[in-house]
Amino acid sequence: MSGEHAELVRLLWGPHPKPARGPRPTLDLDRIARAGIDIADAEGLAEVSMQRIAAHLGVTKMALYRYVPGKAELVALMVDAAIGPYPAAKAQRGGWREQLEEWARQLAAVFGRHSWALEVTVGPRVMGPGELSWMERAVAALDGTGLTGAERMDAAVLLVGHVREITQQARAAGPGGDPETQLGAILGDLMRAHGERFPALSAALASVARSDGQDQAWEFGLERILDGLTTLIDRRAR
Repeated sequence: MSGEHAELVRLLWGPHPKPARGPRPTLDLDRIARAGIDIADAEGLAEVSMQRIAAHLGVTKMALYRYVPGKAELVALMVDAAIGPYPAAKAQRGGWREQLEEWARQLAAVFGRHSWALEVTVGPRVMGPGELSWMERAVAALDGTGLTGAERMDAAVLLVGHVREITQQARAAGPGGDPETQLGAILGDLMRAHGERFPALSAALASVARSDGQDQAWEFGLERILDGLTTLIDRRAR
């Protein structure tokens, strides 16, 4: 591991040596991460700072720096604690399709509770053991299907992308908002004024309206991804 990431790897993966002498520490990495999560869940990631966390925990900011060198490392700890390990009770239930469907729903629930994590879980980065346990579970669910290791990882990434997109749309809609309903209303107004220029879209929106607006992007996308994997797995079996 490069020196650039060595300290972050140590914080996420350990070991975390304890002082051999002196008073018992009043803080630990988990308490610090949980304090950051509390603030981010309530007020957003922008409000998380070493000063805010120190006040939340009743310590000085300098006391935090004995444990975490800066905000980037703090956020990485927060992400791994917020996502946590994949629930063991949910693993290996049913076949690969049932396992991946449950996996996607569980991940959507995590991002729904901690939507700020969407901002900082993109691009190449060091991940902690909790977050990696989700990738492990998705890849393991496809063992024995005939897919290559690369294909199994790509399938997990594809599902993560669907979860992220739907969660981001829900986040943008605001508390209690339904992004599909909001988008449908906006497009409906536009089609009433300019529908002759977009006949296919107008017809599709009219169909949505007749079905009470239930086009269900989350369910539709999840099922189509799994259908595509089923087709590929069946092809390999033949």
